[in-house]
Amino acid sequence: MKTETVAARGSGAVRRVLEAELKAARARGAEHPRVVDVGGGSGGWAVPFAAAGCRVTVVEPSPNALATLQRRAEEEGVSELITVIADDSDALGRHVEAGSADLVLAHGLLEIVDDPAAVLTALATAVAPGGAVSVLVANRHAAVLQRALSGRVGEARQLLESASGVVPGDTVLRRFDAEGLRAGLERAGLDVTLLQGDRVISDLVTGDVREEDLADFERAAAATPALREIAGRLHAVARPPA
Repeated sequence: MKTETVAARGSGAVRRVLEAELKAARARGAEHPRVVDVGGGSGGWAVPFAAAGCRVTVVEPSPNALATLQRRAEEEGVSELITVIADDSDALGRHVEAGSADLVLAHGLLEIVDDPAAVLTALATAVAPGGAVSVLVANRHAAVLQRALSGRVGEARQLLESASGVVPGDTVLRRFDAEGLRAGLERAGLDVTLLQGDRVISDLVTGDVREEDLADFERAAAATPALREIAGRLHAVARPPA
């Protein structure tokens, strides 16, 4: 059996949660847990999951991102464990059997899709009983704070009052807060079992900080509700009802 370490982008808190999901899937009898990475880009999560012994399906429309993914998979020797679907996230149901995935990822996806509710429903349909959906989204409160601290107070006020958490010129269609993310997952028929912060202070620190110290702080701060609210990203894990 290959190592279960998932050395991908994101804080140690996110990685630890996903590694725990691999262990749980194996405990349920999945020798090679089935992972679906929707909007998986260039393989920042898919390649490490494959290296950990998972069978990974990546749904991604960008040819450039997929070319990078395939190159990285070849370099790591895991190409045979990764299936690439060159399509948009709204085509998930046409390519992935309902209830077939031990873990479904949607990291950095809900901010840019036209219909996040439809995507969440598709994620909920794809996950197997006992499995999990992992969602990582941009946090609107972090965007407000970052702009305010940089002196762009007027823009920060606009973001604070915007229903979608964006202002003109933003590269995303929406940002989320914890309550909105939880509500969206629940409307899709999922039970939210974890809601934590990712990059709580990493985007705010300006002085010299040891990488190890920063990582330790991020892991400790991720589950603290008050600090979660200002994290750069929000990470949720949700499951089909038991």
